[in-house]
Amino acid sequence: MIKKCILLAALASITLGAGAQQLRTPAPSTTQTIKQELGIGSVDLSYSRPNARGRKVFGDLVPFDAVWRTGANGATTLTFSDEVIIGGTKVPAGKYGLLSIPGAGEWTFILTKQTDVTSPAAYKQDQDLVRVKAKPQSTAMPVETLSMQFVNVRPGGADLQLAWENTAVALPINMDVESKVMAQIDNLMNKDNRPYFQSAMYYMETGKDMNKALEWLDKAVAQSPDAFWIHHQRANALAKLGRNNDAKQAANKSIELARKAQNMDYVRLNEKLITSLK
Repeated sequence: MIKKCILLAALASITLGAGAQQLRTPAPSTTQTIKQELGIGSVDLSYSRPNARGRKVFGDLVPFDAVWRTGANGATTLTFSDEVIIGGTKVPAGKYGLLSIPGAGEWTFILTKQTDVTSPAAYKQDQDLVRVKAKPQSTAMPVETLSMQFVNVRPGGADLQLAWENTAVALPINMDVESKVMAQIDNLMNKDNRPYFQSAMYYMETGKDMNKALEWLDKAVAQSPDAFWIHHQRANALAKLGRNNDAKQAANKSIELARKAQNMDYVRLNEKLITSLK
């Protein structure tokens, strides 16, 4: 009888175990993944976000002068679609670990080949690609949850900013956009379908040869005579060259074409340009 009871209890335990569902609860440190366009490529950031919860963070929870995984739970990683420049060092496209050494007056960011460092003991300095010094700043308001974001986004890069507790610190990430874009322009200008408009816009936005930009805009107008947006940019180029009367004529042509296309935004843009030339 005793053996039978034991057997029944075991069977019941197996049945309950097989049918039980695993309990899910909110993660104490949530994971965030951010994708940011960077130059003509992109970067993906993945990290976990712990909360301060009333604790002293830097210098206590996160010790000074020691390697930190720059997050919680898993390793913090950066994935670049194209070569970038960090701290003056060229970093090939790929996935890397992001570590840091916080300090009271200075931080060190570490980009490493290791993508699985979750504790200082796992870190191997010979796997470093680059180290960058950074000065921490005080935040205007306390930051409860570790936050990382891309700020100061520009054509040639962005700054990866970390903020937590009362501290903010940034890692500049740059890309050699100039040589890449110019190489594309040189290559594509030898093709049948030449990117006159895009090339002209790049020259205008980066302050290059405005006469060359105008030359390409003239050719872009010849390719697409009814493109009111091209006529508008041609008017802008003429205005930058000080050819105000020609700029007004180009803007009026753009207005005419924009009205036909029922695009009042460009009508207003051209009217504003004409007014600025008076």
